Amino acid sequence: MLTLGVPRVAAMTLVLLVLAACGGSPTTTTNSKWKIALMSATGTLQDHNFSQYSWEGAKKGAADIGAKDPATVVPVDSTDYAKDIQTFVDSGYNLIVTVAFDESGATTTAAKKNPNVKFIGVDQSPICIDTSGNLDTTFGCKGDPKTLLPNYTSLYFQEDQPGYLAGMVAASITKTKHIAAVGGINVVPPVVRYIQGFQLGAQAIDPSVKVDVAYVSTSDFTKAFNDPVAGKVLGSQLISQNHDDVLFQVAGKTGNGVLDAACAANVYAIGVDVDQYLSYPNADPCLVTSAEKHLSNAVEQAIKKVNDGTIAPGDTLFNAANNGIGISPFHGKEGMISAALQAKLTAALNGMKNGSVTTCPAKCGQP
Repeated sequence: MLTLGVPRVAAMTLVLLVLAACGGSPTTTTNSKWKIALMSATGTLQDHNFSQYSWEGAKKGAADIGAKDPATVVPVDSTDYAKDIQTFVDSGYNLIVTVAFDESGATTTAAKKNPNVKFIGVDQSPICIDTSGNLDTTFGCKGDPKTLLPNYTSLYFQEDQPGYLAGMVAASITKTKHIAAVGGINVVPPVVRYIQGFQLGAQAIDPSVKVDVAYVSTSDFTKAFNDPVAGKVLGSQLISQNHDDVLFQVAGKTGNGVLDAACAANVYAIGVDVDQYLSYPNADPCLVTSAEKHLSNAVEQAIKKVNDGTIAPGDTLFNAANNGIGISPFHGKEGMISAALQAKLTAALNGMKNGSVTTCPAKCGQP
């Protein structure tokens, strides 16, 4: 549904005409040449997840450069992506932020069609195009987006780094010395990177800790990321069969079922991407922390770079060095985190910033 609780066509009109002037610092003038718009993921804008934090970053970025608050639209489903982007273009928006990987195709096509509009895609790497700059649905990805789509930048994250920090926490709080990482599917590099980092982080704390790795599916994306029942079943199996007492989920909504399994068994869980204490309160009793992508910071910085002309086309990396990753607060479980562990976490984060800590193996992102 759309941001405003009125019929879709009317709501889109209201968003475009009104919302940009009423969502943040009220102003009737702007010192910026940029008209910013954001298309969220499906669902809701204020989701304590990708959409909300990207939106907050877009608002901060707009304020930084003297632009009005972004107009927003929440697509009902994937069939809305292309037309919602085009509505923004037709209404004169010249800096458009789109959120989440499944909007990458529509964003790529729109960027090709509208070379004078800047596009920022959140978590949409790699930008896969053919040698003519068109969307490549065969995933050959032979075109260079830096030269063929210079108006499109995708923000991506070094997932192995927050995964590493999560692994350090898990290895420090386990009592059975058996912990688990549950991925949605093993053909998505960000999922694999999270888990590889988790493994190395756990080993850095205690090499004797066993890290069990399981994937919900090897081919079915719906089961991998949108089936919490399957996630709970797999999580319960890991707990009962392997005695895993800390579960790290990297499986979207399927992974929420993994968190449910941990809570039901009175063991601990670690969330992913955002602070899941806020995005999935059902898991609050057993959630210790979450491996985070700092989405708000990434979007804010990208908008500022568009404004000053330093934005790089193609894929732009966010990691520890530019405050792109971290772990969430411990939300009442601070007593589980010793001073020694906190010092190690700080040292590891600093090591990531200066390159002295390795958080991924040579075949990073490959199962």
